[in-house]
Amino acid sequence: MRGRRGDRMTINIQEHMAINVCPGPIRPIRQISDYFPRRGPGPEAAGSRGCGDAPAHLTPLALAPPAALLGATTPDDGTEVDSYDSDDTTALGTLEFDLLYDQASCTLHCRILRAKGLKPMDFNGLADPYVKLHLLPGACKANKLKTKTQRNTLNPVWNEELTYSGITDDDITHKVLRISVCDEDKLSHNEFIGEIRVPLRRLKPSQKKHFNICLERQVPVRVGLMASFTIFNVCGTEGHFLLPKGGEAHPENPVSLEQAEQGPGLLEERGRILLSLSYSSRRHGLLVGIVRCAHLAAMDVNGYSDPYVKTYLRPDVDKKSKHKTCVKKKTLNPEFNEEFFYEMELSTLATKTLEVTVWDYDIGKSNDFIGGVSLGPGARGEAQKHWSDCLHQPDTALERWHTLTSELPPAAGAFPLA
Repeated sequence: MRGRRGDRMTINIQEHMAINVCPGPIRPIRQISDYFPRRGPGPEAAGSRGCGDAPAHLTPLALAPPAALLGATTPDDGTEVDSYDSDDTTALGTLEFDLLYDQASCTLHCRILRAKGLKPMDFNGLADPYVKLHLLPGACKANKLKTKTQRNTLNPVWNEELTYSGITDDDITHKVLRISVCDEDKLSHNEFIGEIRVPLRRLKPSQKKHFNICLERQVPVRVGLMASFTIFNVCGTEGHFLLPKGGEAHPENPVSLEQAEQGPGLLEERGRILLSLSYSSRRHGLLVGIVRCAHLAAMDVNGYSDPYVKTYLRPDVDKKSKHKTCVKKKTLNPEFNEEFFYEMELSTLATKTLEVTVWDYDIGKSNDFIGGVSLGPGARGEAQKHWSDCLHQPDTALERWHTLTSELPPAAGAFPLA
């Protein structure tokens, strides 16, 4: 490509890019399957090697037993084990815990054992991790349980047992347990590390199940009518906002992940209540027992409530069916053990509805509504079944747990004061 003296040589871009950039012969890329040789049916297949065989210094993992690959173990006590890859070098870390559903006492026991290889969150390369639990759907502060915080460690050991009371067979069928690991920061928002979600239907009654699972990043949540909005983790903190696709955050109108998990048309859970119903054929009336409440929503600034329970038998033309328990101070798990009696024939009772509401007592102002439940022929699920069993099994005390929701019965709103 020589020209006359004084002429300017021109080189097109294709020739320019081809100068001294020839990579030479292209070698075939070794496939990942070459490192995992298949075990042939005969000895000659196992002993033969081709051009794609693994190097001699590599151990063929395909020959290892499946339990070794999964890290699963079989404890001596017969506990069922559910274990995924537990490599300590995983990006977020692993969490080890046990779950036990006690069907007789309606309790779910969650023992948080330890975590390994957590992601560093602080400037010193460590973290201050703690674990919190939520039941989905219906996540709220009322059903949040939390462990203690372990300081300056990426391999914390808690060995703490957290217990949910009032767990029914219906909860086991439909609920999901969300286990989140977070880093506590006293100077700013606590930071999210990772989470695990376990469908409770995987549990068998009275059989402890062991888990050793890798943490995952937070699952995006889409909220019913706001289909174009997605929950994002803003600045890696526990505070979450609704961000439109390609839009900006709106911190002045935040929506928590717990609220988003409610989903459209779902009522917020405000706790559980244990009720006892019995129709006395000798006294010709209904005996209602208010046994206890569990995991009530906190209504006061101190993180507690001063709860009491009111009951009505609707319709109440004479307005004489109101009964009220005593107030239990500064607790979210009150025990009442009080009974109320409604004198009424069984045929008339079949047309009535029992309304049970829980309130937070306040001095000098209106009491706060915590949650309520209605039992009667128009109820649904466990509430309707409890009422029907009471009418069909007279002289038998039937205790059942019920979920308190944020729905205020229409007539109950007329009695906001104690």
